[in-house]
Amino acid sequence: MESRRPPDGGYGWVVVASAFFTVGLTAAVLKNFGLFFLDIQNHFGVPLSTTSWVTSTTIAMFHLGGPVASALTLQFSQRVVIMVGGLLTTSGMVLASLDLSLPWLYLSMGILQGLGISFSWIPANSMVSHYFVRWRPIAYAIASSGECVFAVMFSPFFQWLIEAYTWQGALLIIGGLQLNLCVCGALMRPLETTQSPAQETKDCLEGDDATLPPKRKTIFQCSLLTKPELFLYILFAIFAAAGFFIPPLFLVPFANSLGMDKYWPASILSVLALADLVGRLICGWIANVRLLRNLQLLTMVTTLLGVVLLLLPISHNYWVILVFASLYGFLFGCVVAIHVTSIVDIVGLEGFDSGLGLFMMFRSIGGFIGPPAAGWLVDQTKDYSTAFYLSGLCLITSAVFVVVVDSLLQKRKAVEAEVHQAINKPEDWEPGKVK
Repeated sequence: MESRRPPDGGYGWVVVASAFFTVGLTAAVLKNFGLFFLDIQNHFGVPLSTTSWVTSTTIAMFHLGGPVASALTLQFSQRVVIMVGGLLTTSGMVLASLDLSLPWLYLSMGILQGLGISFSWIPANSMVSHYFVRWRPIAYAIASSGECVFAVMFSPFFQWLIEAYTWQGALLIIGGLQLNLCVCGALMRPLETTQSPAQETKDCLEGDDATLPPKRKTIFQCSLLTKPELFLYILFAIFAAAGFFIPPLFLVPFANSLGMDKYWPASILSVLALADLVGRLICGWIANVRLLRNLQLLTMVTTLLGVVLLLLPISHNYWVILVFASLYGFLFGCVVAIHVTSIVDIVGLEGFDSGLGLFMMFRSIGGFIGPPAAGWLVDQTKDYSTAFYLSGLCLITSAVFVVVVDSLLQKRKAVEAEVHQAINKPEDWEPGKVK
């Protein structure tokens, strides 16, 4: 009988490499959308707020497409969905390069590109989690670091493309690059191994949670929302996302408001990206050492991240701000390295695909609320510091939900252990025997 067991290596590292490029060709491209804003704004003669709806639409479709991507993954396979995502992202960029109108960009760069990113990013992360158990944290950290590596390379490359071929030509070339997502998807070989019936029976009796059921679940599990642990973890995602999206938007304006030369704030973003990469890799390694539970580690780094953001605007010295920005990037990378894989601890590997889709969908709430709320505070107070205070408070609040989730999981495991022990406990009393 056929079943699937994570090999924790072997071809799994090819999957990690493929996921690395997939994340780079999706999330890193999205991170550099801002390079096109000024040219698009000047081309159509519209306010910057109108142009920003292109990125807002892309981010919305990226998150809202999560459940759809997960459902399609369960119905078909990660390979198929990633390849479809590659076709969607390429189509979006090619159609955007036609330069028909601004609403046309909302459809192409917004809806098609956003769905394509969702259909590629989510199955790629799912595939890594299915191929690894023991090395899952470090494998996911390596895969997710593609976002940082490609973001650093894409920034000067995209700027050169715009100067050499205009923004329309740059979008066409980027669309061609994203077609390589189909190659990445083709490398995502379904995890299928044969196993003897005796071994399968043994695994079932032992409750081996690293073994997936022989038949693929084809139904998206919305019922997972009834699990209090996942519901609370989604609340963590909402508050954390509200805090995540604020600092990158306000770091440069905050530095500019202090009278720094425009090149200094740009260097802060470069250092932040490198610190993010280091944080992902180091935290992935720490999670593999297993000195702490994933949720315990997540609580610590999220709380520290909130504290750093509360302290960041206190000093108006460039070097102090650079230090705090580096700490922010490092701790942000730590959170990213483990916050997705922790879903497996909550819903198990069988429910991971559905759980990830729900997680991404609801996380969009925080992404939409956070930046506008921070902008409103800045407008009211005329002080960029309030944006960082809001971000820090949101992240510290989100860490409280992780503490509760970890506590509930530990209680549930304790109860299950007691039940298991009671079932397997030998009878102290036998009929006809006097104690």
